[in-house]
Amino acid sequence: MKRFYKAATAQEVDGGWQVMLDSRGMKTVKGSPQIVPSEALAEALADEWARQGEEIDPKSFVFRDMADYAIDIVAPDVAAKADELTAYGDTDTLLYRADPDQPLYPRQLEVWEPIVTAFEAREGVKMTRVSGILHRPQAPEALAKLRAKLSGQSPFALAGLETMTTLAASLIIGLSSMEPETDAEALWNAASLEEDWQADLWGRDEEAEERRAKRQAGFLRAREFTRLSQP
Repeated sequence: MKRFYKAATAQEVDGGWQVMLDSRGMKTVKGSPQIVPSEALAEALADEWARQGEEIDPKSFVFRDMADYAIDIVAPDVAAKADELTAYGDTDTLLYRADPDQPLYPRQLEVWEPIVTAFEAREGVKMTRVSGILHRPQAPEALAKLRAKLSGQSPFALAGLETMTTLAASLIIGLSSMEPETDAEALWNAASLEEDWQADLWGRDEEAEERRAKRQAGFLRAREFTRLSQP
């Protein structure tokens, strides 16, 4: 598709902010007004349009796609998305450790335990650690607290959180990444601990490293999206 506009700007409108291509307000894929909750996010969306050359590259609209997802998919049923994400808390990667006599266990304890204990203190929950691969359900009261927190998030925060959580296979990592002062790259590295352990043990594969880099980039973009979406 050829570029059909001269300027992309962020404009305050009823209910938030909207990207204007010349004088036309942007809409989502499903035709809803693409109104976002913050000027910062609107500026980032406008920048995606402004960076286009004579030919528009659909793959370059990362934030636009996430905003459309938040408006078209998450917003109509926040409760369903909260339920879906709560399920990750019941099978969280950081809670499933190797057996204590295995070499990986001390490393998991060193990297994961501070993240989990900080998460428990912050959210007022107690999470069950598991050695081995057999599933052990988390306490219903812990999951209920997490669900209540998720239900109170905006559709935009949930959209970003879903991407982070699924890429990390960890709701603990996802929610921790939303905290203002956290090191998102360190959290991603923690989520990738087992993958990196195996790679160091058996050797690194170039294709696997490229896939990991793409997942990391997606994780960090989602974190930036949630940050920008704060009003």
